[in-house]
Amino acid sequence: MYKVLKESFEEHVSFSDEEWEMCKNNFRPKRMLKRQFLLQEGDVCRELAFVEKGALYSYTVDSKGNQHVIRFAFDGWWIADLQSFFTHNPSTFNIEVLEDSELLMLDRKNHEKLLEEIPGYERYHRIIVQNAYVALKRRVENGLGLTAEEKYARLIEQNPQFMNRVPLNLVASYLGMSPETLSRVRSNFSG
Repeated sequence: MYKVLKESFEEHVSFSDEEWEMCKNNFRPKRMLKRQFLLQEGDVCRELAFVEKGALYSYTVDSKGNQHVIRFAFDGWWIADLQSFFTHNPSTFNIEVLEDSELLMLDRKNHEKLLEEIPGYERYHRIIVQNAYVALKRRVENGLGLTAEEKYARLIEQNPQFMNRVPLNLVASYLGMSPETLSRVRSNFSG
């Protein structure tokens, strides 16, 4: 454990061995099984989760009981409800485990401590948040003006692992289309 986290840090910043040990010691390993909840709507998000291995997804459920997938997180990705984490307000969505997963959890106190004590961690976190914002903006833009075919094409171009690791009903929800529409788009795509 910690190998993928270290690689993620090293991709963006340089740490001394001492700084890496300080960082590592603030994370708590957590194993979760498929279908378990990391976070449920109405709970306050108290920890950031780094996916060392596995897959999770976040979603909301509307008043009709329909699930709307917001995002996925695979090996080397972070997942949390940042709004809830930073404001201490209840979360408006759920985070569920899609595959048995190994996570590294970082609570708010330790996160703040790392931001204050290790400049490289602060830079790393800023880069991660910037990248998350860019990805969110891209997702909103894709949802506003693209056809179903264009949405699917971008998804498999940018994240080909989705089709191998995510059930099609969740892919359809993530793309904002019905499973039937996704099935039609996929058959046109491969045919």
